[in-house]
Amino acid sequence: MSKEFWINVAGWIPAITLPLATLFQLRQLLKTRSAEGVSIMTWLLFGFANLGIYIFTEKYFVIQSMLAQLLTAILNFVIVGILLFYKRRNA
Repeated sequence: MSKEFWINVAGWIPAITLPLATLFQLRQLLKTRSAEGVSIMTWLLFGFANLGIYIFTEKYFVIQSMLAQLLTAILNFVIVGILLFYKRRNA
């Protein structure tokens, strides 16, 4: 198998694992309806980091890049929004 094939396969690993890992946190937040123990700053920084690497790589229309970085950044910011909502609600 060619080098390009393995590079493509390697690209799918973060394209699947990064959004999936973020979805697990999102699911837990929605299930517990609590922001306790979850850092807003961490998820905010993850969001900016994923957005930054998406822009840095300049692979704007490569599906692996869109899933691994752009989708994950969006999910990170959704988590931040939910955390802010829960913290305001409990204040």
